[in-house]
Amino acid sequence: MIEAEVHLSLHNFLRSQAGFPTWPHHLTMARLVARALRLGRSALIQVGAVCGYQGRYRTSFIASALMWHGPVIIVASVDVQQRLLNIEIPRLQQWLSANKPIRTGEVWPGSDFQGLLLTSPEAWLKGQLADNDSFPPNIPTIIDGVDDLENWVRDQLTQDIQPHDWDQLMLACPYQAEVIREARVKLTHELFQHPENPYHCYLISQTEIEILQGLYSSLDSIRDLPKTWQKFWQMFQNFADDFPPVSPSAHLPISPSPALFWATISRRQGLFSLHYAPIELAKRLTPIWQRQPVVLIGSALEPETEAPLFRERLGLDDVTCLKFSADHQGEAIQLYAPYKLPLPNTPEFQGAFIHQVRTLVCLSATAPGMTVVLVGDVPLKSRVGTILASEFGSRVQVEKTCLDENGILVTGWEYWRSHQGVLPAPRLLMIATLPLPSLENPLVAGRVAHYKRSHQDWFRLYLLPTALNELQRAIAPVRENQGIVALLDSRVVNRSYGAQILTALSPLARLTYLDPSLFSQPNEENSA
Repeated sequence: MIEAEVHLSLHNFLRSQAGFPTWPHHLTMARLVARALRLGRSALIQVGAVCGYQGRYRTSFIASALMWHGPVIIVASVDVQQRLLNIEIPRLQQWLSANKPIRTGEVWPGSDFQGLLLTSPEAWLKGQLADNDSFPPNIPTIIDGVDDLENWVRDQLTQDIQPHDWDQLMLACPYQAEVIREARVKLTHELFQHPENPYHCYLISQTEIEILQGLYSSLDSIRDLPKTWQKFWQMFQNFADDFPPVSPSAHLPISPSPALFWATISRRQGLFSLHYAPIELAKRLTPIWQRQPVVLIGSALEPETEAPLFRERLGLDDVTCLKFSADHQGEAIQLYAPYKLPLPNTPEFQGAFIHQVRTLVCLSATAPGMTVVLVGDVPLKSRVGTILASEFGSRVQVEKTCLDENGILVTGWEYWRSHQGVLPAPRLLMIATLPLPSLENPLVAGRVAHYKRSHQDWFRLYLLPTALNELQRAIAPVRENQGIVALLDSRVVNRSYGAQILTALSPLARLTYLDPSLFSQPNEENSA
């Protein structure tokens, strides 16, 4: 069977590679992927945050894909595709003597192609959601990096109306140009009445919906509207059907619905864009999983092997689930989580947090390696960067990759996730607050409102799983050198869900106080 062939060949390959990065689960994963290819049965594999960050597991599924006798699709980001094409595939092809054709592209090469196609998540999802034969059914598909799958899908399903689309609409409907212009002016006036927020976006209010409904009524009889507007009006009508009676409050966000409808604005330019995206994705995705067997590979989707919440959100029903355990000796971190810090929503928190940061930076001044200060709050991030730069000079950079060997990076969550792969693994990582999605973000508030309307536990089903996944991925580089993580959000020790967070971050050694010798131990061990 293919499983035995892959096991033997990969085993011999790994033994032949001197200095090859070790991972104890290569053979198990390769057998499971080979089994999925043979049986046509889908699988969901969690490789662990560290392995996901390092990408070691990819050797396993590439070996299975190359040895499988039929065609295979690999869905991966462009960066991962380049690594596969330049390193993983050539190395395995030479050892396995595999002559399988390799292609990259956004559509299937042809009906007679029996090789390996590498494509991007955007291209694959676009073809699958449109069901336009870009990718034929029944071709086994391996999707890498599914921690981001939900965001990929929602991006593909989001319909946008950009400022230039209004100009196109007026050109297409010259007799209604004045009506269109008037509706645009009214929308601009209403949207710019919203108070500023750090996210520059706002859920559409009832008054704004009425303006759009009036415009739609005026254009309803026109057939040849631009395609962007045709798609938008189709979505808009489905959305409007869920409305309650008109609210007397002009700026009250609309009642929760199975979709998000929001606007982003640029106050300096006086422009706005409209966006529509579904909240629930399962119904749209279930037919896709039924068209072909899929192997979905993520790093740390959920604490449970079966990943029930992830599977429910994405409509994954009958799949084989596997989760690899962490290396408790090689991946342990030292976690400093003090008890007596003020809660993040109190006025005293910022001062206490900055004091902790300064103390930790001073204690670690002689230790080798980079320090990262991870702050989600934008004003606090700027303040921390300014204070540290005044004391430690050019060592401190705010969201930049040009750092000294002992540099101090002050960054937000999104920047750190995007750049941690090109930066050295930090010796010390300080985290201001848990990455729970902020209810001040209108898009988060909209999703929470949907959970409330459905009488579901929005914290357990949405906020906490999102935070756990983000936290594990952020900490993964620190595990490479068994560094120190300072989690300075006291909710991790004062709230009931703190135990789940600590379990998700294991293996770890817990620290409750700072010892001056903490950062000198590695140097002493090296000198010994």
